[in-house]
Amino acid sequence: MISVDGLAVEFGGTTLFKDISFQINEKDRIALMGKNGAGKSTMLKILAGVRQPTRGQVQIPKDCVVAYLPQHLMTEDGRTVFEETAQAFAHLKEIEKEIEQMNTELSTRTDYESEDYMQLIEKVSALSEKFYAIDMTHFEENVEKTLLGLGFERSDFNRPTSEFSGGWRMRIELAKLLLKDPDVLLLDEPTNHLDIDSIQWLEDFIRQSAKAVVVISHDRKFVDTITTRTIEVTMGRIYDYKATYSQYLELRKERREQQQKQYEEQQKMIQETKEFIERFKGTYAKTLQVKSRVKMLEKLELVEVDEEDTSRLRLKFPPSPRSGNYPVIADGVGKAFGEKTIFRNASFTIKRGEKVAFVGRNGEGKSTMVKCIMDQLEHDGTLTLGHNVQIGYFAQNQASLLDDNLTVFQTIDDIAKGDVRLKIRDLLGAFMFGGEESTKKVKVLSGGERTRLAILKLLLEPVNLLILDEPTNHLDIKTKDILKQALVDFDGTLIVVSHDRDFLDGLAGKVYEFGNQRVREHLCGIYEFLETKKMESLLELERRNP
Repeated sequence: MISVDGLAVEFGGTTLFKDISFQINEKDRIALMGKNGAGKSTMLKILAGVRQPTRGQVQIPKDCVVAYLPQHLMTEDGRTVFEETAQAFAHLKEIEKEIEQMNTELSTRTDYESEDYMQLIEKVSALSEKFYAIDMTHFEENVEKTLLGLGFERSDFNRPTSEFSGGWRMRIELAKLLLKDPDVLLLDEPTNHLDIDSIQWLEDFIRQSAKAVVVISHDRKFVDTITTRTIEVTMGRIYDYKATYSQYLELRKERREQQQKQYEEQQKMIQETKEFIERFKGTYAKTLQVKSRVKMLEKLELVEVDEEDTSRLRLKFPPSPRSGNYPVIADGVGKAFGEKTIFRNASFTIKRGEKVAFVGRNGEGKSTMVKCIMDQLEHDGTLTLGHNVQIGYFAQNQASLLDDNLTVFQTIDDIAKGDVRLKIRDLLGAFMFGGEESTKKVKVLSGGERTRLAILKLLLEPVNLLILDEPTNHLDIKTKDILKQALVDFDGTLIVVSHDRDFLDGLAGKVYEFGNQRVREHLCGIYEFLETKKMESLLELERRNP
């Protein structure tokens, strides 16, 4: 369907990738993987036609519809949520108009036997077939189902898009793309602004309704659920696996071991050849053999070993100062903004050493509860923090609170204490701030880089209650693994707000569900909770349809 041939991208003297070729076929579900900076988003932009390669070409059939969701959107205001989403069908009005014009032309022409007339009939037939294949009778219902699936309420439909945050506008754009029923769907980090319910809805939609999909995502569970093929971008080239992400990790490990073996064998052969040349270069009888081996070395294609994964480095929080037995006790806590009640009468107790997750749809009060615990918001009821509780807090906007005038190294050096000071370079390297990256000023860092730095800074502060509000939004899988392991090893108390199921799995032993103005406690991990949720959904359906 889409053919990529000899693709190369170069800028500023750097080669991002060279001579890349592959095909995207019907029903392909491709995960585009690789470390930050490998060129994944650039590749997606080239496939979408919003960026041109230095060399090579992308061939897309004329009637192939490609839809692209970038990481960052420039959105227009002026319509309601429903009107903006319904723009997905605007192109159909154009097709209808074109069919009308052609039919008018056919009715006025008299050159029935001409080739031109026959071509016009074929064109109007093909276009009509395409137009009437789309069921326009249910388009309003489809818009409604898609918006509800992505987390909007019916009361949101007639609100102006200007009232919504960037994350919710991203959902509107995603809804438009899905409703276009594209032949190829290109998604760059689609789950960053979705809650767990919406991610599951999107997974089901892609598995049941989508055609070809190419996705970049740091959500391992999402990628494993929806993709069957993995293309890894690394060191300027690609490796193409007919495998899910988890299977690809095993295959990549095997590949790297083979490369290492070939590299070592080649290095041994090169060394032996150089020794032979050195030994016999002045010997008349061996002149031809020496020349032959010199030429062989000149033409030899060196074996390269793919970049080593540095995620084996384990980070550890400093030992936690001991807190009281119950770091957080909530009793009848409620919060409303004007007429809108977020939650009411929430009562729960978090024990020392517990690791709990706050989950639920966006806007149901997870971050609000965190701000109440942090004493940043007034609320009803009482919230009591235990004896000697020392809080480490990562807010959703934490990255913007870093000092712009410090370098990356200075940011960490300022708070590192004890033995950690000797490992600052290693820590920075593990969080992809190795070498020259550590001398960058904070003000020139991207959003994802700032998030990584803010989390690394938090890792070094001695606290006994960690509260993390969506810490993984801009982290790649490798960095998330490092953070998750550090949190598993953390000997204090943890509250984490997250929509990332893979991140929460094995980390949180208790789940607090926010929804319908209530906070419900589930004494289980994230996957048991999700199974319970599906059962509840089925029971609700039975109640509604007796």
